Amino acid sequence: MRFDEITAPRPTAESLAAEAKRIASRLEAGDRGAAVAEWDTARRTTDTWSALVHLRFAQDTKDAEAKAAREYADALSPVATEHEVAIKKRLIDDPDRAGVEALVTPHVLNLWRTDITTFDPIIAADLEEEARLTARYTELLASASFEIDGATVNLSGLAPYAESPDREMRHRAESLRWAFFEQHGAELDSLYDQLVKLRHGMARKLGDESFTPLAYRRMRRTDYDAADVARYRDQVAEHVVPLIAKLLESRRAEFGWDKVRYWDEALIDPAGNPAPIGDHDTLVAAAQTMFDRMDPRLADFYRMMRAGGFLDLKNRPGKAGGGFCTSFPSVGAPFIFANFNGTHHDIGVFTHEMGHAFQCWESRSLPGIDQLWPTMEACEIHSMSLEFLTHPQMDLLVGDDAADRFRRMHLISSLAFLPYGVCVDHFQHEVFAHPEATPEERHAIWKRLEQRYMPWSDYGDIGYLAKGGRWQAKHHIYNSPFYYIDYTLALCCALQFWVKSRHDPKAALDDYVALCERGGSAPFQELVKSAGLVSPFAPGALAEVVKEAENFLGN
Repeated sequence: MRFDEITAPRPTAESLAAEAKRIASRLEAGDRGAAVAEWDTARRTTDTWSALVHLRFAQDTKDAEAKAAREYADALSPVATEHEVAIKKRLIDDPDRAGVEALVTPHVLNLWRTDITTFDPIIAADLEEEARLTARYTELLASASFEIDGATVNLSGLAPYAESPDREMRHRAESLRWAFFEQHGAELDSLYDQLVKLRHGMARKLGDESFTPLAYRRMRRTDYDAADVARYRDQVAEHVVPLIAKLLESRRAEFGWDKVRYWDEALIDPAGNPAPIGDHDTLVAAAQTMFDRMDPRLADFYRMMRAGGFLDLKNRPGKAGGGFCTSFPSVGAPFIFANFNGTHHDIGVFTHEMGHAFQCWESRSLPGIDQLWPTMEACEIHSMSLEFLTHPQMDLLVGDDAADRFRRMHLISSLAFLPYGVCVDHFQHEVFAHPEATPEERHAIWKRLEQRYMPWSDYGDIGYLAKGGRWQAKHHIYNSPFYYIDYTLALCCALQFWVKSRHDPKAALDDYVALCERGGSAPFQELVKSAGLVSPFAPGALAEVVKEAENFLGN
């Protein structure tokens, strides 16, 4: 299989309507099994086309043809959703509930009950406008260009300078980064203000008091709610925040700094954060040996990804920032997108997205497109766990002398992520509880929450951060609302895999592969339990893994 050979027909409003009519006719004739099978094939084809379109735009946001194709896809998406919702409603209302459940499983039927509450034709134009605004945010950040130390780099390319052992260079890199956000602050404020009001308006049209419950349903969260998440945030504040404060104080003393500034936080190792042993090609080749050592299933899968061209990892001008895994469900193959920049983040994003991709591959034969991916917090278990399960092989990626240092650094940075992650989540809950807030009031909300979750934050002379602008660099807040607590919930589970792997590496990896094979066949907490893990919402779950990590770090 090769990526460049994957194609899918470009749908139209007319072709989607004809398709939906055929499926409805089959249902009307009582041929439910054939109707569901045809619908599943149609959805896989349309999703493959959409994934190709959005991937090509991310690969070059400056390409006019790719941008036009993405705009066409975004405009067509509500049309496809309307047909999907109609078919789901029909199957949900089928008097032979047992027969429908036998075809699609009770879990999928429950997902559909959630899905149908998130769409009505009355919000179709709003969804198209939401896609337009989020695409503008992506384009704006992709346009950033900086001159530093004789080089021209984008936002991703600033990362090596932001982790430099030279404190002045770190300060310079962060000053450049945030000068860009300050320069575009008015547009960033305006974009988010429009998105907040648009999303709140959609929620009201659908009968919700605010966007938050609608957002939870859009994320297909069926087995926990906002109250559970709030209690989890409290656990992070209680157990993790004090540990990070202690680790930062130890680092301050070790480095001899007067205080820890924001631009110091990324430098974790006194000898300099361990970096990959070589460039993109070196790292990609070394990863094959790593997976060969770990497990033949991972090794064969990665070999297919490399040979088939399913990796785009090099940073370049015009490429969208960040990293992600997408998939083409008509053929069962995933694709990994990233921006290597020569830092340890290359290893982190690579192993993370490989976890997503491997799960997608392992669960590709599950019946029905709704089971190919679990809900997002469960998806992130696969990605974040693989980051930890590859720890024993880090000598291949960073060298023998840096492997232990990398493992320690990765654990510390993972723990330090938890307060930031819950702060991002709490911020969104506050924003949508007060959709009438001004941009200035939103910045004030962020500053207040920072004091709870990251009280050590000291931004020095970087004024845009000091006024509460840090959240504007987090694309999830703009483009994927409420999709961020997922990473922190998954990290609680990934740390449990880390603990398991320290005692029995083979058992931990077997449990991990088995979880990947289950894909989206069950809701989040059921999948967690099936892997022998404790739900992050269970009392003491976070405290236990933090205690283990603290003991490992010797703090």
